[in-house]
Amino acid sequence: MTPGRFLFGGCALAAGVVALEGASGRPTVWASAQYLSYAPEGAEVLVTTELAVVGGHVTQARATATVDDTAVVTVNAALGTGSLTAPPWAVQASVPRPIDCPPRNLPSWYQNSIFDHVETRLAIGRRFAQIDGTPGSPVTALWARIPGHLEPSAATIAILGDFVSGGAMDPLGRRTRSRSLDNTIRIASLEPTEWVLCEIHMHALTGGFAQGTAFLWSESGTLLATASQSLATKLWEAP
Repeated sequence: MTPGRFLFGGCALAAGVVALEGASGRPTVWASAQYLSYAPEGAEVLVTTELAVVGGHVTQARATATVDDTAVVTVNAALGTGSLTAPPWAVQASVPRPIDCPPRNLPSWYQNSIFDHVETRLAIGRRFAQIDGTPGSPVTALWARIPGHLEPSAATIAILGDFVSGGAMDPLGRRTRSRSLDNTIRIASLEPTEWVLCEIHMHALTGGFAQGTAFLWSESGTLLATASQSLATKLWEAP
């Protein structure tokens, strides 16, 4: 049992990934969470796993998190390893080093959240105070690190990939609030790195629903993973 509240999609996906990797004994290839409800503050969240198909190289599995027999999130995943490898075909955006980027200071309404434990620096895009109604680029990027975590796992990547949920603000030029409908990570190649570059590409915002993808890079330029989300998005006229 895991106590707590799934306030952010990446945390719920991370919990499912940890459970499935433990149950299967294999690393994550991809994992996708569908959010059904929230866990109340202080509730105990029970995560159960099902190994639907166990093959020679790949396990197809499912994790379900429940509170008082009510499902709050389901995570489907494929886990395994193979031998065929090629250099990544994606190309990282050209950005300054983390030390050369300004801190991405979060407004007060983001306090008491998972973001309190993640240090971020703005590599591409505007600060919150600069969001003034003028549309910007659909591509933004930030450096992020969780102090003390030098070897990213699929679980930590899932948390950092959740920055896609804030990606609509810069291209729209308005402060927005987004709720994740789904959250998918696809692991490329994990390697030790202090900072992870979250390069966010927003694709569309139609009828209150947005979609976007993040490319997650190590400091040496290795593609760690991609993360994508569908978001229920609305304007947020926060102070």
